Amino acid sequence: MRKRLLGKTGLMVSEVGFGGIPIQRVDAPTVKTILQECLRREVTFIDTARGYTTSEEMIGAAIEGHRGSFVLATKTMAKSYEDMKRDIGISLINFRTDYIELYQAHFVRNQEAYDALIQQGGYEAMLEAKREGLIGHIGITSHDHKLLEKIIEDGRFETIQFPYNLVEHQGERLFQRAHELGLGVIAMKPLAGGAISNGPLSLKYILNNPHISVAIPGMDSPQQVSENAAMGSADLNYTEEDLKNMEIVRQEMGEHFCRRCGYCLPCPQNLDIPTLFLMEGYLKRYGLKEWAEERYGAMAFKAADCVECGICETRCPYDLPIRSMLKKVDESFR
Repeated sequence: MRKRLLGKTGLMVSEVGFGGIPIQRVDAPTVKTILQECLRREVTFIDTARGYTTSEEMIGAAIEGHRGSFVLATKTMAKSYEDMKRDIGISLINFRTDYIELYQAHFVRNQEAYDALIQQGGYEAMLEAKREGLIGHIGITSHDHKLLEKIIEDGRFETIQFPYNLVEHQGERLFQRAHELGLGVIAMKPLAGGAISNGPLSLKYILNNPHISVAIPGMDSPQQVSENAAMGSADLNYTEEDLKNMEIVRQEMGEHFCRRCGYCLPCPQNLDIPTLFLMEGYLKRYGLKEWAEERYGAMAFKAADCVECGICETRCPYDLPIRSMLKKVDESFR
C-alpha cells in the first residue's frame, strides 16, 4: 500500500482509507474481521463520526491491541464549546484510546454553521483538546466547495474532507489550493455513496489526482476492503478500457445525479435541496434506513414542502429535473 502525506499534520496515511459509515448495518464480529483485513492490507487511515451510531464503538473494539497500526479520524456536528468537549470525550471512550489523530468539524453546510462553530466555542474546544494532547490535528468537512474555498484561507484547519469521484469533480480547484496551503485532502464519497459500482475504477481516478491525500470508501465486508485496498498498490495509468468505462459511468449518471454544488440554492421554501438528495442516497444506496429516516425526519423543510416553482432548475448547471427528483425523495421517505 502506497502512503501519502496528510498535509501539514505530518501523518503518512494509506492512499486508500476506511470509511466507517456502512458498518452501522453489520455486527461487531463482522467489523472485527473487516478491520483485521484492513490491518493485513495496510489500510491505516480510519474515518468515522459521532453521528454514525455504533461505528466508533465497534471500531474501537475491533482495533484493540492494534491501536498503533491505525490513524484514527472522527468528526462531530457539535458547534458549542460544551457540546464539542462532550463529543471529544465520548469519541475517546468509544475508541478505547486516550488520543485521536484527527478530529473534524462534521458537515459544515453553510456560512451560518461555520460562524456558529467559531462563535459558540466549538473550535476553541478543539484547540483546547489539541493542547491537552487528546487530539492531534483539526479538520473540517463540508459538501459546499465554495464555502471550503473561503474557510481554508483562514488557516484554522489542517485537513479538509469533500466529495470526489468520477462524476463529482467540482472540488478540484479547492483541492489544488488546499494542497498549496499544506492542508491534507480527504476524498469522501469516492463511490458516490454507492452509486458507482466500479469501485476500483473510481479509486484509480481519484488517486491520479496528486492533491488528494487519501480516499475513504465506505466498506462493510472484508471482500470490499481487499478489492479497494488493491488500488493502493496497483498501476494507476489509464488503459483504453478504463477511459471507455469512465465515460460510460458518466453518461449513465450525469443526467440525474446531484453533485451537491449548491447552485440551486437558496430555495424560496427553505428546502436544503442537496441534503435532501443526500439523505435519499443514504436510504437507498447505503441501506441505512433508520439512520436516514431519523435525520430526514429532523429536517425542518422536507421534499413534500416543494411548491414546484422551478427556480432551482433554472440555476442548476447540470439541468437536473429537480422538481421530479424531489418527488421521488418524498416518495422514498413515505
